[in-house]
Amino acid sequence: MPTRQADASLPLYRVLLAIGGVYLVQSLISGLTFNGVPAALRSSGASLDSIGLVSLVMVPWALKFIWAPAIERYRLPHGRPRRSRQVVAMCQVVAMLSLVALAFVGPLSVTMVLACLAVMAFASATADIACDGFAIQQLSPADRGWGNTAQVGGGYLGIVVGGGLFLILIPSFGWTAACLAMSALVVVLTLPFLATPEPGHSIGDHAPHRPSLGYALRRSEVQAGLVVVTCFEIGVRLTQGISAPFLVDRGFDLATLGYLTGGGAIVSAVLGTVLGGLAIRRHGPRRSVVAAVGLQTLAVVVLASVSLVPTAPLWCLGTVVVLKSVAMAFGFVCLYSLLMGYASPRQAGVDFTLFQCADALVAALAGFAGGVVAQRTGYPIAFWIAAVLGIGACAALPLLLRRAGAAERSGAAE
Repeated sequence: MPTRQADASLPLYRVLLAIGGVYLVQSLISGLTFNGVPAALRSSGASLDSIGLVSLVMVPWALKFIWAPAIERYRLPHGRPRRSRQVVAMCQVVAMLSLVALAFVGPLSVTMVLACLAVMAFASATADIACDGFAIQQLSPADRGWGNTAQVGGGYLGIVVGGGLFLILIPSFGWTAACLAMSALVVVLTLPFLATPEPGHSIGDHAPHRPSLGYALRRSEVQAGLVVVTCFEIGVRLTQGISAPFLVDRGFDLATLGYLTGGGAIVSAVLGTVLGGLAIRRHGPRRSVVAAVGLQTLAVVVLASVSLVPTAPLWCLGTVVVLKSVAMAFGFVCLYSLLMGYASPRQAGVDFTLFQCADALVAALAGFAGGVVAQRTGYPIAFWIAAVLGIGACAALPLLLRRAGAAERSGAAE
């Protein structure tokens, strides 16, 4: 396939700052969903079955491909200025208002908490369509590794806030103040994107094109990418929703867990994402993805092994969870860089959305399954199932990537 050139007229640092803030907000919401709220609910006495339902509110991330073409058609009107900033602004306002509502709901009403989280997930998923399209169009192929570093690094810093700072604020200031602080951060972190001017012309703007799912699904690169992302994520995602409750049940209080989650996210954001960006520059996305799935699986195997030891010290449990987070950060950078190369610049938001939907669907279903399995059979069984799935991915992924590479080379020129 010919090398795709971005239509960037913005300095790289402006693009990274803009998308980093939006991705940080999205991960703030994910951090609340997968770490902050589950830990707070567990501390309030909620069952693991109920906590497992929290993962399902991320289903909009798995279904956003349904409305992605409409968002892309609005964002990229032929012959007129792009509207990425308008889409992101509207979505962030909805997310902010949902956090305000969550502040006054309280952790005891699980149903209302789920409703607020679901609205936030819908808003952040929709903003992501526009932000991804903006990023792919503004980043040259040589800069995509750093773009993904900003994407994943901003994501992990969001976990510091949504999964760490949120839990730290609750004991001292209460649930309401913690949620209101999160809503204020949504506004502040969105400002760099809204202040970044968007160039008005791209490759796709010179020829009429109506973004559609049909066009995306007919492309061999998209078909191959969907298989790759599912295989890559299925094992490690099984552990994501139950790691924080596991630590709570082993003796971590919320404040300590908040510091661990926040510190672990900082380590992951710095170490995992930077190493991922360097690996892509040195070895390319395909070889880096293979290395990443191996590291993720090793981390899950260690977590499963440690979970079998009832007397394992808290520092050991916390260290293992942080190392798993570093491996996941490394993997996300490598995987998303690979997938950006599979997206068509004519409808980048639609194509990349399909990949993220596959990721989100795996995350939602695996997170729910992890909670159910852990409730009925215990944490060790759930972790070992995840480890076995990861080992299978290590065996299958090299073959899948070779086939995906063949599909990319044989794809039609954009």
